Amino acid sequence: MDRLQSMRVFAKVVEQGSFARAAQALDMSNAVVTRHVADLESHLSTRLLNRTTRKLSLTETGHSYLERVVQILQEVDDAEAIASSHSKKPTGTLRIYSHLGFGQLHLAKLLPEYSRLYPEVLPEVTLSHRTADLVEDGFDVGIFIGIQKFDASMVARQLAQAETILCASPDYVKRHGTPGKPEDISRHACLNFSFEQLRHSWPLARPDNSVINIPINSRLVSNNGELLRQSALAGMGIMIRPSFSLDDDLSSGRLVRLLPHHHLGQLSVTMVYPSRRLLSAKVRSFVDFMIGKFPHPERDPWLEHPAGSSLAITQAKSRT
Repeated sequence: MDRLQSMRVFAKVVEQGSFARAAQALDMSNAVVTRHVADLESHLSTRLLNRTTRKLSLTETGHSYLERVVQILQEVDDAEAIASSHSKKPTGTLRIYSHLGFGQLHLAKLLPEYSRLYPEVLPEVTLSHRTADLVEDGFDVGIFIGIQKFDASMVARQLAQAETILCASPDYVKRHGTPGKPEDISRHACLNFSFEQLRHSWPLARPDNSVINIPINSRLVSNNGELLRQSALAGMGIMIRPSFSLDDDLSSGRLVRLLPHHHLGQLSVTMVYPSRRLLSAKVRSFVDFMIGKFPHPERDPWLEHPAGSSLAITQAKSRT
């Protein structure tokens, strides 16, 4: 008896609710389908299905067995898909969606290396702040920032954590002083995102994860992070910004981090792609490439290695 095939037949019978419909779906005869289930029950020495002339129902043992069978079949399919994808050469157009800031600062650095490794793959990249539906919009893989809800058919894999931090230019700090405690922020000029929840105060998380709301005085408010960044570089005030978007501003000294033991929350950088069962060679190549560049998904690589470059991330991996 081909036990794996019998498991597939048993699962299909339950899914279809009848031996006849399962036989049609599997392109088998009713007798062969019946034989597979009977052989399976004989091997297990237990009844899996209650049969009447009108319907089928699972026995208690059948319920438990079906749960494990579905998992086993999924694992087998995943293993075959992975082996198949690795045996094929990645080719064709790879449609990538990415959060605008992450794409401009980091995909722009990483894609040249990926393209050298896989010259027959054509990356087609869409950058946006708007949330995309990967399936509906026809994307192969997406990179999202923050909390998102994804379709159950998708795999979501965290690449990194990014803290939202406070920073200012050395010139601003020289002229106005360095805040020594969160309450000092209230005395400074603040460059603020135009989010209602940040309009009047910034919720700073302490090292013990407790939060203190600090009243602020905004000198500039905008919905554009790059405008705020340029204003901070010009010495206009204190800015809050996700670490991944600062690129090499911190490492070059153009900006300095303030209150380094405090932050305004963490954002997950998440890569999303179709179920492993359906993964093509081109998608698998990009997924593996990105995972290799971000080997420690629980960390913030841009604060450990402020330049945030692919080289810095790769060097971090080689030291572990």
